[in-house]
Amino acid sequence: MDGAAVLGRPVDQTARKHLNLLVLAAGEERFGVVVSRFLSEGEIVVQALDNHLGRVRDIAAAALTEDGSPMLLIDVEDFLLSVRRLAAGGPLHGITAAAAELGKAARQILVVDDSLTVRELERKLLTSLGYAVEVAVDGMDGWNAVRSGRFAAVVTDVDMPRMDGIELTRLIKNDARLRDTPVIIVSYKDREEDRLRGLDAGADYYLTKGSFQDEGLARAIADVLGEDLTP
Repeated sequence: MDGAAVLGRPVDQTARKHLNLLVLAAGEERFGVVVSRFLSEGEIVVQALDNHLGRVRDIAAAALTEDGSPMLLIDVEDFLLSVRRLAAGGPLHGITAAAAELGKAARQILVVDDSLTVRELERKLLTSLGYAVEVAVDGMDGWNAVRSGRFAAVVTDVDMPRMDGIELTRLIKNDARLRDTPVIIVSYKDREEDRLRGLDAGADYYLTKGSFQDEGLARAIADVLGEDLTP
Protein backbone atom coordinates (compact mmCIF):
# COMPACT_ATOMS: atom_id res chain seq x y z
CA MET A 1 0.00 0.00 0.00
CA ASP A 2 1.06 3.60 -0.47
CA GLY A 3 2.75 5.26 2.51
CA ALA A 4 1.04 8.55 1.69
CA ALA A 5 -2.38 6.90 2.15
CA VAL A 6 -1.32 5.49 5.52
CA LEU A 7 -0.31 8.96 6.69
CA GLY A 8 -3.47 10.55 5.30
CA ARG A 9 -1.61 12.44 2.57
CA PRO A 10 -2.57 12.78 -1.13
CA VAL A 11 -1.49 9.77 -3.17
CA ASP A 12 0.42 10.20 -6.41
CA GLN A 13 -1.78 8.53 -9.04
CA THR A 14 0.85 8.81 -11.79
CA ALA A 15 1.85 5.45 -13.25
CA ARG A 16 5.40 4.55 -12.22
CA LYS A 17 7.73 2.06 -13.85
CA HIS A 18 9.55 1.32 -10.60
CA LEU A 19 8.32 1.41 -7.01
CA ASN A 20 10.36 1.98 -3.86
CA LEU A 21 9.08 -0.53 -1.33
CA LEU A 22 9.73 -0.40 2.40
CA VAL A 23 9.10 -3.77 4.07
CA LEU A 24 7.97 -3.67 7.70
CA ALA A 25 7.64 -6.71 9.94
CA ALA A 26 5.61 -7.27 13.10
CA GLY A 27 5.77 -10.84 14.39
CA GLU A 28 4.58 -13.07 11.58
CA GLU A 29 3.10 -10.15 9.62
CA ARG A 30 4.85 -8.48 6.70
CA PHE A 31 3.75 -5.20 5.11
CA GLY A 32 5.07 -3.55 1.96
CA VAL A 33 4.73 0.23 1.98
CA VAL A 34 5.40 2.26 -1.17
CA VAL A 35 7.53 5.36 -0.51
CA SER A 36 8.46 8.16 -2.91
CA ARG A 37 12.22 7.67 -2.64
CA PHE A 38 15.10 6.57 -0.44
CA LEU A 39 17.57 9.31 0.47
CA SER A 40 20.45 7.99 2.55
CA GLU A 41 21.53 6.58 5.87
CA GLY A 42 23.07 8.74 8.56
CA GLU A 43 23.27 9.67 12.20
CA ILE A 44 20.84 12.23 13.57
CA VAL A 45 20.13 13.85 16.91
CA VAL A 46 16.60 12.93 18.00
CA GLN A 47 14.54 15.63 19.67
CA ALA A 48 11.29 15.03 21.54
CA LEU A 49 8.18 16.79 20.30
CA ASP A 50 6.90 19.72 22.36
CA ASN A 51 4.50 18.50 25.07
CA HIS A 52 1.94 21.07 23.95
CA LEU A 53 1.45 19.07 20.75
CA GLY A 54 0.21 16.08 22.74
CA ARG A 55 0.23 12.79 20.91
CA VAL A 56 0.80 13.02 17.14
CA ARG A 57 -0.41 9.92 15.33
CA ASP A 58 2.35 7.90 13.59
CA ILE A 59 5.08 10.33 14.75
CA ALA A 60 7.57 9.56 17.54
CA ALA A 61 10.01 12.50 17.52
CA ALA A 62 11.75 15.10 15.35
CA ALA A 63 15.27 15.77 14.13
CA LEU A 64 17.33 18.08 11.93
CA THR A 65 19.16 16.99 8.79
CA GLU A 66 22.78 17.99 8.17
CA ASP A 67 21.65 21.08 6.24
CA GLY A 68 19.33 22.12 9.07
CA SER A 69 16.06 20.97 7.49
CA PRO A 70 13.50 19.58 9.96
CA MET A 71 12.26 16.01 9.71
CA LEU A 72 9.69 13.95 11.58
CA LEU A 73 10.51 10.44 12.76
CA ILE A 74 7.96 7.66 12.34
CA ASP A 75 6.71 5.75 15.38
CA VAL A 76 6.98 2.28 13.81
CA GLU A 77 4.46 0.57 16.12
CA ASP A 78 1.89 3.35 15.63
CA PHE A 79 2.57 3.40 11.88
CA LEU A 80 1.99 -0.38 11.68
CA LEU A 81 -1.31 0.11 13.49
CA SER A 82 -2.32 2.65 10.83
CA VAL A 83 -1.25 0.20 8.11
CA ARG A 84 -3.47 -2.51 9.63
CA ARG A 85 -6.41 -0.11 9.80
CA LEU A 86 -6.02 0.88 6.17
CA ALA A 87 -5.66 -2.75 5.11
CA ALA A 88 -8.82 -3.64 7.06
CA GLY A 89 -10.74 -1.15 4.93
CA GLY A 90 -10.70 -3.60 2.02
CA PRO A 91 -8.82 -3.97 -1.29
CA LEU A 92 -7.00 -0.81 -2.33
CA HIS A 93 -6.52 -1.60 -6.03
CA GLY A 94 -8.93 -0.19 -8.58
CA ILE A 95 -10.33 2.55 -6.31
CA THR A 96 -9.18 6.08 -5.63
CA ALA A 97 -7.16 6.91 -2.54
CA ALA A 98 -9.93 9.22 -1.34
CA ALA A 99 -12.45 6.36 -1.50
CA ALA A 100 -10.12 4.05 0.36
CA GLU A 101 -9.62 6.61 3.10
CA LEU A 102 -13.35 7.17 3.41
CA GLY A 103 -14.03 3.43 3.64
CA LYS A 104 -11.49 3.08 6.42
CA ALA A 105 -12.70 6.06 8.38
CA ALA A 106 -16.37 5.08 8.18
CA ARG A 107 -15.88 2.54 10.98
CA GLN A 108 -13.06 4.11 13.01
CA ILE A 109 -13.86 5.13 16.59
CA LEU A 110 -11.81 7.35 18.93
CA VAL A 111 -11.98 6.39 22.64
CA VAL A 112 -10.86 9.12 25.07
CA ASP A 113 -10.44 8.17 28.74
CA ASP A 114 -7.66 8.62 31.29
CA SER A 115 -8.43 5.23 32.88
CA LEU A 116 -6.49 2.39 31.26
CA THR A 117 -9.08 -0.12 32.51
CA VAL A 118 -12.01 1.76 30.98
CA ARG A 119 -10.15 2.40 27.71
CA GLU A 120 -9.44 -1.31 27.35
CA LEU A 121 -13.03 -2.32 28.16
CA GLU A 122 -14.39 0.07 25.56
CA ARG A 123 -11.72 -0.77 23.01
CA LYS A 124 -12.35 -4.52 23.32
CA LEU A 125 -16.11 -4.09 23.05
CA LEU A 126 -15.91 -1.89 19.96
CA THR A 127 -13.23 -4.07 18.35
CA SER A 128 -15.45 -7.13 18.87
CA LEU A 129 -18.16 -5.29 16.93
CA GLY A 130 -15.82 -4.83 13.97
CA TYR A 131 -14.69 -1.22 14.48
CA ALA A 132 -11.13 0.04 14.25
CA VAL A 133 -10.39 1.80 17.54
CA GLU A 134 -7.86 4.48 18.38
CA VAL A 135 -7.38 5.58 22.00
CA ALA A 136 -6.40 8.87 23.65
CA VAL A 137 -5.35 9.26 27.28
CA ASP A 138 -6.99 12.62 28.07
CA GLY A 139 -8.99 15.43 26.50
CA MET A 140 -6.01 17.24 24.99
CA ASP A 141 -4.69 14.01 23.49
CA GLY A 142 -8.19 13.34 22.13
CA TRP A 143 -8.46 16.83 20.63
CA ASN A 144 -5.13 16.43 18.83
CA ALA A 145 -6.19 13.01 17.55
CA VAL A 146 -9.61 14.05 16.29
CA ARG A 147 -8.13 17.02 14.40
CA SER A 148 -5.50 14.88 12.67
CA GLY A 149 -7.68 11.86 11.87
CA ARG A 150 -11.08 11.04 10.46
CA PHE A 151 -13.37 9.28 12.92
CA ALA A 152 -16.88 7.96 12.59
CA ALA A 153 -17.53 8.77 16.26
CA VAL A 154 -15.84 9.84 19.49
CA VAL A 155 -16.43 8.18 22.86
CA THR A 156 -15.20 10.28 25.79
CA ASP A 157 -15.07 10.39 29.57
CA VAL A 158 -15.80 13.66 31.42
CA ASP A 159 -13.25 13.97 34.24
CA MET A 160 -9.78 13.97 32.66
CA PRO A 161 -6.56 15.99 33.08
CA ARG A 162 -5.56 18.88 30.79
CA MET A 163 -9.00 18.99 29.11
CA ASP A 164 -12.25 17.40 30.27
CA GLY A 165 -14.77 15.65 28.07
CA ILE A 166 -17.26 18.52 28.16
CA GLU A 167 -14.71 20.92 26.71
CA LEU A 168 -13.61 18.30 24.15
CA THR A 169 -17.22 17.82 23.06
CA ARG A 170 -17.75 21.57 22.80
CA LEU A 171 -14.61 22.02 20.68
CA ILE A 172 -15.65 19.24 18.30
CA LYS A 173 -19.17 20.58 17.90
CA ASN A 174 -17.94 24.15 17.35
CA ASP A 175 -15.50 23.11 14.62
CA ALA A 176 -16.99 23.43 11.13
CA ARG A 177 -15.07 20.38 9.87
CA LEU A 178 -15.81 18.15 12.87
CA ARG A 179 -19.25 19.18 14.11
CA ASP A 180 -21.04 16.30 12.35
CA THR A 181 -18.88 13.74 14.21
CA PRO A 182 -21.11 11.98 16.79
CA VAL A 183 -19.86 12.30 20.37
CA ILE A 184 -20.88 9.81 23.06
CA ILE A 185 -20.05 10.69 26.66
CA VAL A 186 -19.54 7.77 29.04
CA SER A 187 -19.10 8.98 32.63
CA TYR A 188 -19.41 7.98 36.27
CA LYS A 189 -21.35 11.23 36.79
CA ASP A 190 -24.96 10.09 36.78
CA ARG A 191 -26.90 13.11 38.06
CA GLU A 192 -29.47 14.67 35.76
CA GLU A 193 -27.59 18.00 35.79
CA ASP A 194 -24.45 16.17 34.65
CA ARG A 195 -26.33 14.55 31.78
CA LEU A 196 -27.86 17.88 30.73
CA ARG A 197 -24.43 19.56 30.87
CA GLY A 198 -23.07 16.96 28.48
CA LEU A 199 -25.99 17.21 26.09
CA ASP A 200 -25.85 21.02 26.19
CA ALA A 201 -22.21 20.80 25.11
CA GLY A 202 -23.40 18.94 22.01
CA ALA A 203 -23.03 15.26 22.95
CA ASP A 204 -25.26 12.92 20.95
CA TYR A 205 -25.51 10.48 23.89
CA TYR A 206 -24.74 10.69 27.59
CA LEU A 207 -24.24 7.28 29.20
CA THR A 208 -23.13 6.32 32.69
CA LYS A 209 -20.41 3.71 33.03
CA GLY A 210 -23.04 1.44 34.56
CA SER A 211 -24.90 1.55 31.23
CA PHE A 212 -21.68 0.52 29.49
CA GLN A 213 -21.82 -2.82 31.32
CA ASP A 214 -25.13 -3.74 29.67
CA GLU A 215 -23.83 -2.74 26.23
CA GLY A 216 -25.49 0.67 26.24
CA LEU A 217 -22.37 1.95 24.49
CA ALA A 218 -22.70 -0.63 21.71
CA ARG A 219 -26.31 0.36 21.12
CA ALA A 220 -25.43 4.07 21.12
CA ILE A 221 -22.64 3.56 18.56
CA ALA A 222 -24.92 1.50 16.33
CA ASP A 223 -27.58 4.20 16.57
CA VAL A 224 -25.39 7.20 15.71
CA LEU A 225 -23.77 5.32 12.81
CA GLY A 226 -26.99 3.71 11.58
CA GLU A 227 -25.43 0.24 11.79
CA ASP A 228 -26.33 -3.12 13.28
CA LEU A 229 -24.81 -4.27 16.55
CA THR A 230 -23.21 -7.28 14.82
CA PRO A 231 -19.76 -6.85 13.17
